[in-house]
Amino acid sequence: MFEGLTRRLQDTYRNLTGKGRLSESNVREAMAEVRTALLEADVEQGVADAFCEQVLSEAVGERVTRSLKPGEEFIGIVHQKLVELMGPPAGSISLVSPGPTVILMCGLQGSGKTTTCGKLAQWFRKRGQTVLVAACDLQRPAAVEQLQQVVSGVAALGGSRVAFHGEPDQCAEYGKAVGAAVGVARRALTKAKADKFDVLILDTAGRLHVDAALMTELESVDRAVEAHMRLLVLDAMTGQDAVRSAKAFHDKLEVDGVILSKFDSDTRGGAAISVKRVTGAPLRFVGVGEKPDDLEEFHPERAAGRILGMGDVVSLVERAQEAVKEEEAAELSAKMAEGRFTLDDFLKQLKTIRRMGPLKQILGMLPGVGNALSGIDMEDGKLDRIEAMVGSMTRKERADLDCLNRSRIKRIATGSGSTESDVNGLVKQFGMMQKMMKQFGSMAGAGKAAAMRQMAAAGAGGGLPTRGSTRTASPAAGFKKRRK
Repeated sequence: MFEGLTRRLQDTYRNLTGKGRLSESNVREAMAEVRTALLEADVEQGVADAFCEQVLSEAVGERVTRSLKPGEEFIGIVHQKLVELMGPPAGSISLVSPGPTVILMCGLQGSGKTTTCGKLAQWFRKRGQTVLVAACDLQRPAAVEQLQQVVSGVAALGGSRVAFHGEPDQCAEYGKAVGAAVGVARRALTKAKADKFDVLILDTAGRLHVDAALMTELESVDRAVEAHMRLLVLDAMTGQDAVRSAKAFHDKLEVDGVILSKFDSDTRGGAAISVKRVTGAPLRFVGVGEKPDDLEEFHPERAAGRILGMGDVVSLVERAQEAVKEEEAAELSAKMAEGRFTLDDFLKQLKTIRRMGPLKQILGMLPGVGNALSGIDMEDGKLDRIEAMVGSMTRKERADLDCLNRSRIKRIATGSGSTESDVNGLVKQFGMMQKMMKQFGSMAGAGKAAAMRQMAAAGAGGGLPTRGSTRTASPAAGFKKRRK
């Protein structure tokens, strides 16, 4: 997300830092580049123009043109204005007492609304709330069954109670009235109260466009259950069409927040930047994957940091805290410092990292790392191959790579569907990582930051070829030393 915009803004920043002093013409030239970058990122034109004018009005003043570090002052202003443009933060969702808190979900067909209902239920479940999800979309074929499967997947994760309420016999295909959705919503609310659920999520019908019939049904359901919050789900990949749909919904229903689904697939990110200014409704969540856990709260300041290549360490730490237990982290740290980090440990950590999200997304949260890895192939399929190679080794081989000879390498390659060059590359780069980790344990401050970037690049390669690289692995290399 934001990849193209980040590259363009960083290029602009580098051009400015190469100048000792900034003149008004320098700043205007830079802002012309920024405006182009915003439009290419699919930011709404009026929003892009207003943003550039605000930055320009501050950047041509004494604060920047007379600063000893004008490039840093300029990027600071851009960061501040981005935060203002996407903010203020929506704040957490407040629950009513006594419950349930009723949340009405709406959106166009194909926006990912049904799967987002499941993700939102999981978001509440992880925070200790019980959730009932009701299928009020009685128009789309199999919509009730689809939502039931999504909710069942969340409920199977355990923890707080998550349940489903559906009435397939009320669907339009059974000849029932369109207004049946109101009855389903009322009965779901009655059930939520009787069974003492904390949250009730209502999945309503979508349409191909915003029309009178859709809004009438939504308003009827809203009045029937007196929803405490109305959330609009939009497909981030539709760019400005999503923003226009949001404005149409907000003008008629006055939604309380927006959720951008498929945000991980949108490298431009223009909808996230535009939606608050155009609609007036805050962006509350973004969908960053297909799993139930792949729903993140949207924080304008963190997003601005990602856009400008500053990373998002806070979000990274939050993900790590969910995926890694404190005692496991302490044990790993000790192994790294003592040089006892084995391929078994590597495989375990690889699986932990993958629970946190796609590797490129995780590394992109580190300041200065995401852009440096832009030319490296970070597809998750590559990690599958690494896991297969490690899994094809015996316990002895994973603990002591020196025992690997040609026949063992050949067996591992065959068992994992890889080549001998791939296995050799993995062994070589893992050896490098072991050395760096041992050095990392005794480092401080700046040294650790540099080592982290090196390890990220080494781990990303994983012994497999990257774009623009040539494979130089030689199966015989090093065998004389290792052969037994």
